[in-house]
Amino acid sequence: MLVDSHCHLDFAQPEERDSIVARARRAGVATLLTISTKLSEFPAVRAIAESDPDIWCSVGIHPHEAATEEGGDVDNLAAYARHPKVIGVGESGLDFHYDHSPRAAQIAAFRHHARAAHAASVPLIVHSRGADAETVAVLEEEGVSSGVIHCFSTGRLLAERALALGLYISLSGIVTFKNADELRGIVRDLPFDRLLVETDAPYLAPVPLRGKANEPAFIVHTANFIAALKGVAPDEFARRTSENFFRLFAKAKPPAASRPAV
Repeated sequence: MLVDSHCHLDFAQPEERDSIVARARRAGVATLLTISTKLSEFPAVRAIAESDPDIWCSVGIHPHEAATEEGGDVDNLAAYARHPKVIGVGESGLDFHYDHSPRAAQIAAFRHHARAAHAASVPLIVHSRGADAETVAVLEEEGVSSGVIHCFSTGRLLAERALALGLYISLSGIVTFKNADELRGIVRDLPFDRLLVETDAPYLAPVPLRGKANEPAFIVHTANFIAALKGVAPDEFARRTSENFFRLFAKAKPPAASRPAV
């Protein structure tokens, strides 16, 4: 069993979504976490999670939307996060690469998300691009101790400081890319009990599917690549990263087939 710890099922057309989920299941991906990027579109994200016992969701505002989305105050986010199918707050964080929202607005929204995650007792899902030092500063100042750095692809500073806080590191298809030697060197040193794997679908399809629209079924390529990098069998990698996911996202229930008999 594999878990796709970060995908965007709401980005697919409704008529395509059932096929995408079915292909994921055939590939051995039993659990999906579909991520909110706009609070205005959160009801649709939540409806996807409510439609399937093994699909879960988050609530949050992407840093690109930090200046335009309304309702991102702490109390509102925390209230949404208490829904049974909502298992995390985010994705939130800082993106100083594109700067689609002013940096001050991104930082303020990031702090609101961190406080809402704490209030609702769920993990914070963190986006960081071009802002590692600033991301670490907010995480440390807000005392974030439960969360994940999603789609990790930057430097050791963010990885080491996030791990020191108690956060997890999620790896995407970027680790398979030809120019990702530095990232692979960091991944070799990451502790196994803090690793997750994701697609970020429909983005970042892994080698050998790079350039195609990504989907959760493709996580198998990323998982097998990281397993070889870490020197473990694919089944062992799947088992351990799935255990990590359910440890972090404690509100999520494992798939029925893997639950103990009662």
